[in-house]
Amino acid sequence: MKIFSMLYEKVMSWAKHSHAEYYLSGLSFAESSFFPIPPDVMLMPMALATPNRAWFFALITTLASVLGGILGYMIGMFAYELVQPLLEGQWSEYYHITQKWFNEWGFWAIFIAGFSPIPYKVFTITAGILSMSFIPFIIASGIGRGGRFFLVAGLMRWGGKSMEQMLKKYIDIIGWLVIILAIIFYLLLR
Repeated sequence: MKIFSMLYEKVMSWAKHSHAEYYLSGLSFAESSFFPIPPDVMLMPMALATPNRAWFFALITTLASVLGGILGYMIGMFAYELVQPLLEGQWSEYYHITQKWFNEWGFWAIFIAGFSPIPYKVFTITAGILSMSFIPFIIASGIGRGGRFFLVAGLMRWGGKSMEQMLKKYIDIIGWLVIILAIIFYLLLR
């Protein structure tokens, strides 16, 4: 099934759109507080499409993600009742792991969250619920998310056209492997 090839072509066309930077900012902001799709799905093709702007795209993604994280923090701090059904339902396993990580590692939990497969919004909301110190939260968010996004942009820039050709060729295999790994990870967490 060539589902991922079609999606890849669509995302590449979005990445070249004149408003792509705004879409990337909006997606990055939303993902840190409530939206399920990570910004990497736009950052990667944008960095591939225009490698000379990869660092700028990583910066946009990082800043918008940290701002969205602040919204997530505020949701956790002031609107717990609003998200409680999600945290105790659909996200309960992630929520309990996140709480455990905060108890064990404190500040570093947010830094690790930048690279974790657990949705970042669960970390930002949990940080607000647990009343994590705000300035360390922002610093850890910036370092963790920035580390991730600059790494992704750097890999795409470094890979350039050869990376794009390889992705085109193997995108369906990569897509299905990611889904299988996500299912395995989910089952292991259960």
